[in-house]
This record gives sequence, structure tokens and C-alpha cells, in this order.
Amino acid sequence: MSFVNTLTDNWSLFLEAFANTVKLFLLSGAGALVFGTALAVCRVSPVPALRAFGTGYVTLLRNTPLTLVFFFVAFGFPYLQINFDFFVFAVIALTSYTSAFVCEAIRSGINTVPQGQAEAARSIGLTFAQGLRFVILPQAVRAVVPPLTSVANALLKNTTIAAGFSVAEAGSIRANLSELGEPVLNGLLWVVIGFLILVIPLTVIQHRLERLWNVSR
Repeated sequence: MSFVNTLTDNWSLFLEAFANTVKLFLLSGAGALVFGTALAVCRVSPVPALRAFGTGYVTLLRNTPLTLVFFFVAFGFPYLQINFDFFVFAVIALTSYTSAFVCEAIRSGINTVPQGQAEAARSIGLTFAQGLRFVILPQAVRAVVPPLTSVANALLKNTTIAAGFSVAEAGSIRANLSELGEPVLNGLLWVVIGFLILVIPLTVIQHRLERLWNVSR
């Protein structure tokens, strides 16, 4: 019963921690989707400066450990007189990092659309932005959604790094249980179960979308 008691005796701790995890996931996911889409547009843009910016950003962030991104945001921003609480810093760090992967997922989906579609859009007088919005992106959706689900899955697990920066989320449960004298191993097992409850639906959605929206190569 001690295993169950670890959860029931510390229910408020688990509830608050996983609530913050979900908040981090939703806010960072929304921000990464918007910024990542903008980066993907830059990467396929006919403007060399925009392509260079998009490529440079993605290359830098994808090859930088997420922990370093957190350190830069949490301790670098205050030097620039940008001061928020650590939860907001965590959202900024996760958004900045994840947007690079969102960008590549969307760009790969755009690349599945035949080149003739873009040429047809230009032939009827659409601008680059209009062609992308009305012709290319709608066709790329089927190829984009499954990899975006994988990125979301990774983002959910990456939220645990925020625990090292004073954010009370699921990754901080172990330390809190240790301070309370509770069995840490039991707590970690409950954290694993909690993440399974959050991750499994994303995995199921991904597999279903891969079957339903499989793009012919």
C-alpha cells in the first residue's frame, strides 16, 4: 500500500506539478507552432536573407543542448534587463528550441508537394505568400501532421528540464518527495505513469494519422 499512499498522501503535489507540465506543453507547443511555421516560410522563401536566417536559426538550435538554451534564457535575459519569472523563461526556452524542429517538419511537408503546384499558383497570378497559403500548405498538411505529433511528444518530455530552473512541474516531484521523506522510487514510478497517460494519446494519434494520411512517395 505504500506505493499507492505515495500518490494519495501527496496528491496536491502531483496534481500541481502535472498541471504545470501540461501548461508548459500547451503554451510552448502553440508558440513553437507559430514561430516554427514562420521559420519554415523563411526557409522556402525566395528572399536569400530570409533563407539564411531560417537556416542559421534551425542549424544553431537543433545542434544546441536544450539545457544550454534554458541557461541562456534564464540567466542571459536578465543581463539584457528582460525579467520574467522562471515559468515564462521555461516557455520561451522550450518554444525557441522546439520551433526549430517544427520548422523542419513543416518544410519537409512542403517539399512533398510537387513543384508544378507552385508554378501553377504563380501562373494564375498568386504571390509567393498567397501560393504558400492557399495552394502549398493545404496539400502539405497530410505529410506534416504525423512528424509534428512526434515533435509534440518530444516537447512533452522535454518539459522536465524546467525542474532544474525552479519550475514546479513533473520533473521536480522527486526532489520534493525527498524533502518530505517519502519513498522517492515510488514517486518516480508515479511520474512515469503520469507521463505515459499524457504521451500514449499522442502516440495513438500519430499512428492513426500515419495510416489515414500516408502520402504516396
